Amino acid sequence: MILRPDAIHDKVEFFEAADLQRLEEQIQQKIDINADLLLEVHHVTYQVVADDKTGRNYATASVHFKQRSSR
Repeated sequence: MILRPDAIHDKVEFFEAADLQRLEEQIQQKIDINADLLLEVHHVTYQVVADDKTGRNYATASVHFKQRSSR
């Protein structure tokens, strides 16, 4: 399979972690990986939700990556 950098224009990834610090670490790792594909962060949405059954909080996020614009 041949992957051309111009073939990926948009990409959305979802993340889940036990706390915000771990969530940020996961997102930063993906930012570094996607930079090699010439993708940059366009938009981030996150929230912290509580599980009523366990009483634990979970941090979730969606990150929209877009092809890096030629500046």
